[in-house]
Amino acid sequence: MPKDLPPVKVLVVDDEPAICEFMETFLAKDGFDVRTLSDPSKAVEEVKDGGYHLVVLDLMMPDVGGLEVLEGIRKVDSDVAVVIFTGYASLETAVASMKLDAVDYLKKPFNPDEFREVLDRVMRKKGLLRSPEEDLHRVIGETIRGLRKERALTLKQMARRTSLSVSLLSQIERAESSASISSLYKIATALDVRVQDVFGDY
Repeated sequence: MPKDLPPVKVLVVDDEPAICEFMETFLAKDGFDVRTLSDPSKAVEEVKDGGYHLVVLDLMMPDVGGLEVLEGIRKVDSDVAVVIFTGYASLETAVASMKLDAVDYLKKPFNPDEFREVLDRVMRKKGLLRSPEEDLHRVIGETIRGLRKERALTLKQMARRTSLSVSLLSQIERAESSASISSLYKIATALDVRVQDVFGDY
């Protein structure tokens, strides 16, 4: 079976407690590890110490604006994904958000399905989400590499045994290419195992 991935840590920053509460319920139901902050001045410190994968950030907040918070976040974490959401969308703030490497810019009230698509895209980009098919390719690749190493075979030797290119074999092992049944049969034969053995514990 696919390996369980660790929960994705999300920080929601919005000065309206009702929005924080709604987002926490919405995201927790989808399996995210969620923390909310209604005081934007604490957001940068929280990101610095919190190990978050994603920050959902309101744009218009009193005292400290979302862009200012985003600028501060980028100084302490250049990699965390940030989604801006706002009831006051404008081209100017959208461009400014993207310049600070926000991954998306959503209007409030947002459509939950649209928001889920954004989350999926962010997680895929960060390697936090795998479809069952991607997971299967990864398991096959890791199993083939393990069997090949056990037999002390190089990719070049495998290429000679299978009549498949070194580049294709390497892509299959790194789960960058899906192997055809015919390729899997050739690889299994070269490794002296049954075809089903290359599927690992799947």
